[in-house]
This record gives sequence, structure tokens and C-alpha cells, in this order.
Amino acid sequence: MVGEPGRNRRIPEAIVVRLPVYQRILAELLRGGTATVSSEELATRARVNAAKVRKDFSLLGWFGTRGTGYDTAYLATQIDRALGAARDWPVAIVGIGNLGRALAGSEGFSSHGFRVAWLFDADPSVVGHVVGSTRVAHVDELPAMLGAAHPAIGVIATPAVAAQQVADLLVAAGVPSILNFAPRLLTVPGEVLLRSVDLSIELQVMSFHLQQADGDLRRPAHWP
Repeated sequence: MVGEPGRNRRIPEAIVVRLPVYQRILAELLRGGTATVSSEELATRARVNAAKVRKDFSLLGWFGTRGTGYDTAYLATQIDRALGAARDWPVAIVGIGNLGRALAGSEGFSSHGFRVAWLFDADPSVVGHVVGSTRVAHVDELPAMLGAAHPAIGVIATPAVAAQQVADLLVAAGVPSILNFAPRLLTVPGEVLLRSVDLSIELQVMSFHLQQADGDLRRPAHWP
């Protein structure tokens, strides 16, 4: 049977990264009316092996029934709980260009407990506009607005040249975690959680693998 997740257990980072992938798969299965799912099916969809799926869930204290698999709805609920999706996570987005607007309106935020509560920009033509249901404030107002508000996450969607200054403002305002979309390496104190999403880096990684695959195809059969 499926057990209760272990409490106060440190989850390895590699598993944390895979949990949202499992969560998305389970959501698709639930929409399709699938009541139970095997580790083999989850593995195929997540592009990992079944042993890894079983190990991931066992480390979290979740166990399937041999020959039956996992209860899809229960497993999805437990992953939501492990990821903190049932909590309210106020988010501040800085930089309301095309990317910032897209993030502010993303269902992926609202459906997983992330509440876009503040929007900031330095462009006078943007400040004062309402995006979704939130008014865009000037970035100069950030320290005063966030200082006593305790936002959970600051999202940086500014040009690279402004990213470090914005990160410094967020840190000074007491924001404990930062998600950076600007193409720049940032420096923050060790106690601040920083994650970066750089599409150019991801594309370079893909180009490396494409080049490797192309090289494999071009090698003669006797290549050592």
C-alpha cells in the first residue's frame, strides 16, 4: 500500500527536480480517468527507468501495491503536499516586458500555490498599468512595499544589465528565494535560494547533443 510521506526527511535535490515531472504526468492521467499507474508507465513518460521511480517514491515513504501500482489521485496529492502546493506563496515579479507579463498570467503559478502579488518595472510607460489584477509599481517602491510583506519568491525578468541590482533590492527586502530569468549570473548571500532559467544555456546544451549525435552518424562503422 501507499505509505505516508516521511516527515522531516531531507529529499535529495535530484528527486525534487523529478517530482514536478511526475506531478504533471499524474495530472494528465487523472484527466484521462486513469485510477492507477505503474512505475513502468511513469518511467516511460518521465524518461527515466522504473527502478528510479520506485526508489524516488520509497525514499519519500510512498509505496505502490505489487501488481496494481500506485493510486493516481493519492500519489498526485502527496506530491502536491511534498512540493508545498497547498500553501500560499506570494510572488513578486520585477520586469514586466513580454516575459514578465506571460509569467504574471501563467496558470502554472496560480495552480500550484504561487500567488502573483506584486509587479514592478522601471519603465514609466508600464508603471501604473494593471496586468491581470495587479497594478505595476515602480521598482523604486519595491523596498517599501516588500519590506514588511514577506514575499516568498522574487522573479527577475529584467534585461541582464539590471538583474544584479534587482537581486540586491530583493535580498535587502528580505525575499528568501529568487528565480532569475535574466541571462546573467547573479551573486546573492548563501542563505538566499537562487535558481536561474537561461534559455540560451539550454539551447547551447541542446546544440552540443545535436552535434554529438551528428558526429556519431558521420563516423565510419570501424571508428574506434
